[in-house]
Amino acid sequence: MTRTGPSKPADDAFMAGRLENARAYHAAARNAAALAEPGENANPLVSHIVNSEIAYADAITASYRGRVNQKDHNAAKRALRDVLGNRLPKAQERRFAKILDEKDEAQYGATRGRLSHALKLLEELDEFASWAEAELRRA
Repeated sequence: MTRTGPSKPADDAFMAGRLENARAYHAAARNAAALAEPGENANPLVSHIVNSEIAYADAITASYRGRVNQKDHNAAKRALRDVLGNRLPKAQERRFAKILDEKDEAQYGATRGRLSHALKLLEELDEFASWAEAELRRA
């Protein structure tokens, strides 16, 4: 078992709630992208993308291990690897890290987010979400 950082117990109801939130944040990101105007600050869109991804990861770790990462979003990647082992594809692990790396700047930074970048991240989330939904069906 790898060191995954702080975690807390998560039952089936918590897992279902996190999955619902993952889907809702994903839908909110799609809606925000559809309504976005060129030149608009895309940080809120990126924030939805990041929150969706984190919620998908929580749903997976809750489903498989009955625990979720807590307080340290950077440990979420290690938690996924710990829970899934070699079933976590390298491409999904890289995708997860790429999206998660956007969290601090989008949510706490002062740089204006570019829509073109956010739309690329949304495509990455679409791929991650498809994989996560399939993984959750296996659980």
